[in-house]
Amino acid sequence: MHRLELNGITKQYPAVRANDGVSLRVAPGEIHAVLGENGAGKSTLMKIIYGAVQPDAGHMLWNGQPAQVKSPAAARLLGISMVYQHFSLFDTLTAAENVWLGLDKAGTLAAVAARITEVSASYGLEVDPARPVHTLSVGEKQRVEIVRALLTDPKLLILDEPTSVLTPKAVETLFVTLRRLAEGGCSILYISHKLDEIRALCQRCTVLRGGRVTGEVDPRQETNAGLSRLMIGAEPPALQPRTAQAGAPVLTVQGLSLVRQDPFGVDLKDIGFEVRAGEIVGVAGVSGNGQQELMAALSGEDRRAPPGSIRLQGQDIARRSPRRRRNDGLHFVPEERLGRGAVPTLSLAQNTLLTRTEAVGRSGWVQTAKVTALAEHLIQRFQVKAGGPGAAARSLSGGNLQKFIVGREIDAHPTLLIVSQPTWGVDVGAAALIRGELLKLRDAGCALLVVSEELDELFEISDRLLVIAQGRVSPSVPVAEATVERIGEWMSGLFTKEVAHAAA
Repeated sequence: MHRLELNGITKQYPAVRANDGVSLRVAPGEIHAVLGENGAGKSTLMKIIYGAVQPDAGHMLWNGQPAQVKSPAAARLLGISMVYQHFSLFDTLTAAENVWLGLDKAGTLAAVAARITEVSASYGLEVDPARPVHTLSVGEKQRVEIVRALLTDPKLLILDEPTSVLTPKAVETLFVTLRRLAEGGCSILYISHKLDEIRALCQRCTVLRGGRVTGEVDPRQETNAGLSRLMIGAEPPALQPRTAQAGAPVLTVQGLSLVRQDPFGVDLKDIGFEVRAGEIVGVAGVSGNGQQELMAALSGEDRRAPPGSIRLQGQDIARRSPRRRRNDGLHFVPEERLGRGAVPTLSLAQNTLLTRTEAVGRSGWVQTAKVTALAEHLIQRFQVKAGGPGAAARSLSGGNLQKFIVGREIDAHPTLLIVSQPTWGVDVGAAALIRGELLKLRDAGCALLVVSEELDELFEISDRLLVIAQGRVSPSVPVAEATVERIGEWMSGLFTKEVAHAAA
């Protein structure tokens, strides 16, 4: 008997048919991958199983019995738990309070906090129950979501891009946890764009393309290239990197020290590095080690930096506003898509106005036709699947919204582009497109600073690497001289004199 069986699931939205007659079967104790490019219908299907979305047609069987899951609360009563790609956390509440709400307030808050500490420690997913969610990085929020799901003792656990902002060590720890859950009879539906992960973890894989099932395979018997062909109809284009021809310094950071504004934040301590024209400098690090504070100081969100500590082409910008910095050629892509990179309820056309002002006249009037044309240009150039320039940002899949936001800043022809988590939750084809565009921008003479928790990504596109740990930045090292082992040591804060000499 199958734990979960879907037959003919269909869901139509105004601009797209997200699911078209999808059938899926998951056995008890099975780790089952759902694979597909951005917009293939994976997240919609998972929300239908979890009761957050109702299908237009089709039916679901749970342990062989017909089931109509009308809400997430009803799903949890059955034993279904889900970790969303876009987090469902209240920023003003603590981690413990968010978990407590997700458990339908079973038990006392103090008891839940104690369980969080116990479970997070046993699974290697560090979570501080007292931390307000708004003080957490994306990676830390991911941990809260996963721990909340584990505390429900699920019979079916749905994970939507669970490792997108986890470090390799944390991923290994999570996989041990998931295998242990499966051995105990828990079924797992696992959505990821990381083909190596799917092949290492999952026993079965259902592939979606355009809302339809295109195949069901054993991923352990497939190559990455074979899975890519099933998913996008072709292998992703190979990057054509070339040796960087670095020019003059564009961004110079020297003596940047900042006391954290939040009691749970990280102090920045004497940070110094530079980024030259025509090169990509990658910043690695475990989530919550000062990345947020550094990005706020560089983007202008935090303007407390000491005078002279941040220079753009020799000009002191430490106290300049984000708008002034954009006018000077500094563009920024934050790690959070919804709420920071885009306003969820506004259209794609309206979201271009957050950082692009070509269509705004001197008197402040917005030239609607130009705004629409710019959005349409970005949709076409970066292959964004959307219902046109008028589509609300929240209507896009995570990967397609990411392509639009990154594309909006790349298309502005910046002098300096700072990007945080450029391919978070993006499929292999879209990730290759984004990375290729970043390399083209570098080759055109732009300076790029890329912050990512994906070491493979940083090794693939960076010319130099540095690590941030406990609010300090390591010496930089050319990628050709870097190893995963060395960077891993640096992520623990082990910056030795020998390393500094080797990187000089």
